[in-house]
Amino acid sequence: MTMEELIIRNIKTLGIDMIKEAGSGHPGIVLDAAPMMYTLFAKHFIYNTNDPHWLNRDRFVLSSGHGSALLYATMFLCGYPLTLDDLKKFRKYGSKTPGHPEYGITEGVEVSTGPLGQGIATAVGLALGEKILENNFTIENKKNKTEKMFDYHVYCLCGDGDLMEGVALEAISLAGTWKLNHLIVLYDCNSVSLDGDTKHTLNEDIVKRFEACHWNVLEVDNGNDIKDIDRALEKAKKSSQPTLIKIKTKIGDGSLLEGTNAVHGKVLDDQDMIQLKHKLGMPETPFYYHEGAKKTFTSFLANHTSSKYQEWANEYRTYQSEAGEELPKQLKFLFHRDEFIDLSKLDWQLPDEEEKIALRDVNQIVMEEIAKHYPYLLGGSADLATSTKVYLKNYPDIVNENNYVGRNIWFGVREHAMGAILNGLALTGFHPYGSTFLSFSDYLKPAIRMTALMDLPVTYIFTHDDITIGSDGPTHQPVEQLAMLRAIPNLNVYRPCDMKEIIGCWNEIFKSKKPSAIILSKNPVQTISNSSIDQVANGAYIIGKERNTLHGILIATGCEVQTALRLKEKLYHEEGIDIRVVSMVCMENFLKQPKEYQEQILTPYIKTFVLEYSSSLSWYRFVYNDKFLFTMDNFGASGSKDDVLKANQLDFDSILNKMIDIIK
Repeated sequence: MTMEELIIRNIKTLGIDMIKEAGSGHPGIVLDAAPMMYTLFAKHFIYNTNDPHWLNRDRFVLSSGHGSALLYATMFLCGYPLTLDDLKKFRKYGSKTPGHPEYGITEGVEVSTGPLGQGIATAVGLALGEKILENNFTIENKKNKTEKMFDYHVYCLCGDGDLMEGVALEAISLAGTWKLNHLIVLYDCNSVSLDGDTKHTLNEDIVKRFEACHWNVLEVDNGNDIKDIDRALEKAKKSSQPTLIKIKTKIGDGSLLEGTNAVHGKVLDDQDMIQLKHKLGMPETPFYYHEGAKKTFTSFLANHTSSKYQEWANEYRTYQSEAGEELPKQLKFLFHRDEFIDLSKLDWQLPDEEEKIALRDVNQIVMEEIAKHYPYLLGGSADLATSTKVYLKNYPDIVNENNYVGRNIWFGVREHAMGAILNGLALTGFHPYGSTFLSFSDYLKPAIRMTALMDLPVTYIFTHDDITIGSDGPTHQPVEQLAMLRAIPNLNVYRPCDMKEIIGCWNEIFKSKKPSAIILSKNPVQTISNSSIDQVANGAYIIGKERNTLHGILIATGCEVQTALRLKEKLYHEEGIDIRVVSMVCMENFLKQPKEYQEQILTPYIKTFVLEYSSSLSWYRFVYNDKFLFTMDNFGASGSKDDVLKANQLDFDSILNKMIDIIK
């Protein structure tokens, strides 16, 4: 048995021991993909375990996240900061080895993966991030030759299940269009998924699919052939296109269940464990590892990384001396984002109070100004920039004839991939944004969930935010989407009413560095005299104070705040009813405020109403009676704005009369 064979076999036995100890896991991929993992980390992967946040490190994404035992066993044996005890706690609460890889939990895990397709799509975002860095940071060496500060690779291991997901194809298409040649995908082609043979579900020619998307495709006929895998990786690194390496494997290689779907996610029984370890020539002892194999594998990774690391450190010092003060500022801004610019202090030209401007247009003005101060703000839309108004007019496109120096990204009609790619860009160090209509947020909800799970500073901008868009009809009129977004943990959802609140929203977004969504209307609105940039930080505040005796409170968001203020004036002057209007810009931030503040804004035992042309489900913590909710719980209809509102009893007069009846 050679040392290479010993390391690979040790990866396998540690992986299946972890799964056995946990009582759950996926042994199939551990047994078939160990050779490719060894080859990648021992011969090609550039990573310094002593400097895990080194900016020019290679990134690895296990898109087949169910194979986490394979990843942890590999990381342990090649010197990552995992202990044998960590492996023994696989899938245990609070361990460094959760059931699927989690960013921020395990040092060296670059992306949280598990939902199939998300990993490979996020890897495309990481590869795009590398290209942007590669083209933005260069130096002249002593021979007057331009050197790149960034030239790392993004490697991804995926399986048949990943390639069945639509998000994967969306992202694969973009990777080819963008010529992301530093992206290399190892395709574990074992032709088996959870339910059975993929002949029932995946019978197209995957090679031709990738070639049609302008990828370089290489094939390895035997997944145990280390030399062939090594040669393929070497060729891939020289390609001018992203590369797919299709590696033919046998799922559960060596198990009694080899080649069947039963070995995908089933713990091997005692008989199978024993025969498999005998077949591999390894001891039956659980969690056995060969000390020499671990030292050798660790040295392999360290040796081919050390020269690259030292070379980069020298280049960095050269760049730093040439750039002077500018380089530390750039890198600090880009990768640490310690600096915060208070947007409220900038010289904003607010519209006249009589002037009406759509919130989507106001947001574009705000973003253009923000982009001057935050160099890492970049993004785009799902082929809707002309409608959502997120195109930064003063900056070029990031990908235009192989040019990656700019701010604007063209995602095309690919909402789901857009979200996953934004996650990859955020993991690179940028603050990315993506935009579409609010009703289409459904298309990228899985990616938004991963944004929130990884706590990434991604901002989603959703426009056309309610039923008042009228004639486009119910397919385009969002109803349940706001409630869906608010239900996602760790996502701040902002719905501002005018330019001042939009500025306040962006201020909070950059201050908090949290996953966020801004919901904007296409309807023209006026700037409200009592609105506030600063009070957005509280989530909700009084935008229309009662004059004397408080008879009721009306909470509103977005454009509905304008309607609420009109209702307030009408009720007071014609009915003598004195109400308070509260702008609930961000429910999540309001609920984080002290109880004293919450009760100051929403005074207890006072009739409280809500006006929002959206689902009622977000609002029951503030309102106890359905009669107090002026919300929308059915689909809209095609028609004029006024007709749709009237049909749903959400027009001004209907709300006015209901409030009079209830309060009086």
